[in-house]
Amino acid sequence: MDRLLDLGTKETVLHASLPALVEVLEWIAAGIDLFAILLLVIGAARFMAGFIRAELRRDSGQRLRTSNRARLELGNYILAGLELFIVSDVIHTALSLAATDLIFLLLLVIIRSITSYFLDRELSELRRELGDDPR
Repeated sequence: MDRLLDLGTKETVLHASLPALVEVLEWIAAGIDLFAILLLVIGAARFMAGFIRAELRRDSGQRLRTSNRARLELGNYILAGLELFIVSDVIHTALSLAATDLIFLLLLVIIRSITSYFLDRELSELRRELGDDPR
C-alpha cells in the first residue's frame, strides 16, 4: 500500500530514454501554466475595472448590464485558464506515468470539467440576458 501512495518523484522509461524530451516537455508545461495564470490575472484586472465602471453608473439598469458584461468577460478568461491548466496537467501526468498521478489527473479533470460546465451555463444565461446569445 505504501508503494501505491508513494508521492515521490520516480524515473520512468521516458526519463531514462529521452531525458532531453522530458525536460523540453516540462518547460512547455510550465510555460502553459504561466500563460494560464497570466490569463486569470488579466481577466481579474479587466473584471475589476469593469466592475468599478459599472458602479460609477447612475442608471441602475445600465449598471447591471455593465456589471454582467464584466462577469461574462471574467468567466471567459476563467474557462480559458482552466482549459490550459488541464493541458498542462495532462503533460505532467504523461511524463510521470505514476498511478497516483493518473488518479490525481482524473480527479482534477472531473472537478475542472464540472466547474467549466456550470460556469459555461451561467455565462450562457448572462449572454441571453444581455442579448448577446446568437441562438
